[in-house]
Amino acid sequence: MDDPIRHPLAYARQLRGGLSQSGLAARMDQAARRQGLRSGADKQAVSKWENWIKEPNRDSQFLIAEALKVPIGHVELLGWPYWLPGYDSPSPLGSAHTVRALREAQRTAMDRRNFMTFGAVALAGLSAQWATVEPDRLSTALDGKRVDPELVDWLERTTARLTSLPTEQRQHTAKLMDAHLATVTDLIAPGNYSEATGRRLHLLAASLAGTCGWHRFDQGRHYAAGKHWNAALTSAHAARDRDLGAGVLSDFAYQSIWLSDPAAAVEPLSQALIHTGHPTARSLLHLRRARAHAALGASSDCHRDLAAAETALLTDAVDPAPRWCSWMSTADLAVDSGRCMLDLGRTDEAHARIGEGMRQLPRSRDKTRGIFLTYEARSLLRAREVEQALAATNESLDLATRVGADRCVGLVRELAPAFQRYREVDGVPEFLERMREA
Repeated sequence: MDDPIRHPLAYARQLRGGLSQSGLAARMDQAARRQGLRSGADKQAVSKWENWIKEPNRDSQFLIAEALKVPIGHVELLGWPYWLPGYDSPSPLGSAHTVRALREAQRTAMDRRNFMTFGAVALAGLSAQWATVEPDRLSTALDGKRVDPELVDWLERTTARLTSLPTEQRQHTAKLMDAHLATVTDLIAPGNYSEATGRRLHLLAASLAGTCGWHRFDQGRHYAAGKHWNAALTSAHAARDRDLGAGVLSDFAYQSIWLSDPAAAVEPLSQALIHTGHPTARSLLHLRRARAHAALGASSDCHRDLAAAETALLTDAVDPAPRWCSWMSTADLAVDSGRCMLDLGRTDEAHARIGEGMRQLPRSRDKTRGIFLTYEARSLLRAREVEQALAATNESLDLATRVGADRCVGLVRELAPAFQRYREVDGVPEFLERMREA
């Protein structure tokens, strides 16, 4: 099987007739010469751009745009790499687009793109549309046989069972979830249901698409994850479920933070906060926005959101929390607060908060524990407590490997360079060798 495409520039070259890296550099040089300049680009430079090692400067981006026949104005408007051809826009909301969004998500099974689908401009537009567009009434065109409510009952029960499995087992259910989503999409498409049954089907589609998106995200397949979450948001909007839609926007935001684009996370989280009221949901949204602010270096905004997250989490609620945030706990608040402190350079405080959260986290949440252990290892490395950092890192890698979470393995891999200077410490050479084989 071909290696997946991991950068939109590589995909743009493919769209332009399979242009090679050397061919792109040659076209850039031709564009520069027409202006009496030299591009300075070569195959090695293009390779660094496509491996996320460096970003082309502004002048190089203009030359790339000319070489790929992209309007220069897009470079200024959208920023790198979102102006490149092939960077998708999300499907709009509305009943006319729901099935299309679900079908597009299913077609990503064979798509090789791994890079993030929607940038800051696209996500801001999608979240604003979600906040302002009134959902259509669900179709009730009964020109065929009605959907059997008992079938919907069964789909709801089995979906709930699949999503409640322990983390280690869920990695094996992805194909079952995909099959359920395909079945629900086929039931929605003809519109042969009552309004009540239609709402149940759309809620089920939103839940399934959201879960399938997380499967792809854990595998590092960010394009497919984004398409599934777009389908989930469209379905939740059609079902008039604001809380569920807010959860999907939160997923998009989390992906943006994960992929080092925190600026793209702020607007979706802000819109979600305006339109959801449950205190647990608001706590999680504030916490994720705090993470975005911390990554951007906005200390005051970060602390303001952390305080709001704590207040909301301690607020009693009459109704149970929405399922998408029902796991939110003081452990999550403590560890993610510590991660914020790491980004803000407050290592001692970060270490204390992360340690507190790790002690509170239930053993059943293996994937979360694996992620949190990498945060703990990062704070320990900054404190030069290498042996403890190594123990946390190895435990994280064990957990990530067991539950099949490639993105968590990626977090561990990011720590490996920091261990290079400590090769004389027992266990470090073995860990580095393990990472080379991972």
